[in-house]
Amino acid sequence: MKLRDAIEHYVAWRQAHGVKFLTARNLLRQFLQHADGDAGCDAVTCAQVQAFLAGTGPVTRHRENKHYALAGFWRYAISRGHALSSPLPESERRPPLQAPPHIYSRDQLQRLFDPDHIDNALQGSRQLDPATFRTLLLMLYGAGLRFGEATALTLFDVDTAEAILTIRDTKFQKSRLVPVGPQLAGILDAHLSVRPVKGVAESTTSFLLTNRDGTRLASSTVQAAFDRLRCVADVHGRAGGRKNPRLHDLQHTFAVHRLIAWYRQGADVQRLLPALSTYLGHSDLEGTKVYLTMTPDLLAQASLLFARYAGGGSDARP
Repeated sequence: MKLRDAIEHYVAWRQAHGVKFLTARNLLRQFLQHADGDAGCDAVTCAQVQAFLAGTGPVTRHRENKHYALAGFWRYAISRGHALSSPLPESERRPPLQAPPHIYSRDQLQRLFDPDHIDNALQGSRQLDPATFRTLLLMLYGAGLRFGEATALTLFDVDTAEAILTIRDTKFQKSRLVPVGPQLAGILDAHLSVRPVKGVAESTTSFLLTNRDGTRLASSTVQAAFDRLRCVADVHGRAGGRKNPRLHDLQHTFAVHRLIAWYRQGADVQRLLPALSTYLGHSDLEGTKVYLTMTPDLLAQASLLFARYAGGGSDARP
């Protein structure tokens, strides 16, 4: 099979399994500028791969993405009999490890959600309304949503009576139903009654969270507001972690706090992990298992549960 055709078959196969695969698809197609797409997969040389990866300086995330895309393709090509071996270099320099996500403490969350702090952070803002910004932050933490998922919600996607959010076209091209607690459902209900949109015709397809003019929230606007809020609320990273905690870390914090609560309840966390994975919209358990080693508090709770089990406590679970 021609290299060009094999790449397109691989892309179709990955997308058929529910992955958007846009970045890797584009990188693989760019690779055809360095290799003959009309030749077989085994005609590709190591020199062509090196030319595509390029660079002699520090390994960047972009280079790592290119290597990852090629490695995945050649595993597929070899497994399907399109290639006998991989032309990728046997050893590839790895980029520096990224700082782990910041897990906000309860005190930090209270300061971030404080209406006075939010009002101060948004002084002079012409588009982003403080109440809308606070509702967004509470949704990112309270429902474990990604920024794009929360800002894509329409009025039709929010059922406060049943406390259910419908998340559509997610990171992995899947839709899911997300139940929320009564407190967050009440906050959403209150937001619906005081949405800041004025003079704009609305329908069920209107966004739940909008600027004052009814337009969808932009990540640049919200990120700038969040950076100001962190300063106002005096929320900083920890030694050995991220210097500036991110907006996305609210989702990581939701997951870790949920796991800690389960451990404290003596729940069977391994059995519940698939439920958490589905709730967060992860494509597999690997994206969820990372949370099991994320904080000392979480590890401490896991150790206590194991100690109770090893000691034969009444609430021990196998």
